[in-house]
Amino acid sequence: MIKFNKRIKNIRKKINIEKEYDINEAIFLIKKTAKAKFIESIDVSINLGINTKKSDQNVRGSIILPKGTGRIIKIAVFTQGLNIELAKKAGADFIGTNDLAEKIKNNKIIVNSIIASPDVMHIVSKLGKILGPRGLMPNPKFGTVTDNIQKAIKNAKSGQIYYKNDKNGIIHTIIGKSNFLNNDLKLNLECLILEIKKNKPTNIKGLYIKKITISTTMGVGIKININSLNI
Repeated sequence: MIKFNKRIKNIRKKINIEKEYDINEAIFLIKKTAKAKFIESIDVSINLGINTKKSDQNVRGSIILPKGTGRIIKIAVFTQGLNIELAKKAGADFIGTNDLAEKIKNNKIIVNSIIASPDVMHIVSKLGKILGPRGLMPNPKFGTVTDNIQKAIKNAKSGQIYYKNDKNGIIHTIIGKSNFLNNDLKLNLECLILEIKKNKPTNIKGLYIKKITISTTMGVGIKININSLNI
């Protein structure tokens, strides 16, 4: 039997973990029970009706959340030449090539996003074993391998998130912070779901979005009634 600490027990008294809540009620409860000593993230888990063993059924993509993520984004940019000055003006926190790679290898910097111009990807690719597991490897599909460095940095600073399903067919990502307005959290979630629906694999049969659950960093999951969303 799983043992819960006092804080989790108190939260579970206020939330029926088996019930599917209207989105507005769910957000109200999730914020009410966010009692950590820091501003907690609001995360979402989306269970998809996909077969992850089939490569053409895996779902991945990116979206700029309309109300942002509430995170302070630290960006590292691998580039050279004229792009260096453009990256500085756009607000990149770290810029370089081999020197930047060494800092990442030695854990001397912490970043949330990595962007690279195509001409230096031979340097970045050597960091695959480090960046891959962290979800930080630049990818042209996400716009993080690009010649338009300024646009990529702007997107990252504006609240762009990347999502992909895990081996169980579940997408886990952030939709904001516990100090966001209720309607802003709802809007971010709805825009994310709509984007995932756009990326529905063509060969999926049956129910695509099976379950949506939101939770805080230190809280418990609340199931959402999908019909209460404007999607």
